Amino acid sequence: MTPPEIEAYVDAAAAALNLPLSAAHRPGVLHYAALAAGMADLIAAHPLTIGDEPAEAFVPISPAGHGAA
Repeated sequence: MTPPEIEAYVDAAAAALNLPLSAAHRPGVLHYAALAAGMADLIAAHPLTIGDEPAEAFVPISPAGHGAA
């Protein structure tokens, strides 16, 4: 997404959710949205084959010696 597309998306999403977005928070929200869009582009660039399947579940584990998950 281009910066103008990200701005339009953030504005539309905030309006659709009736979520006020203060001028002080807008730069951070735009930065995060651009970061998320970049991650999505990386995923979308990877072609899937007919044999690819989603993982059943992600279950994090604790590093050794730091208690249970």
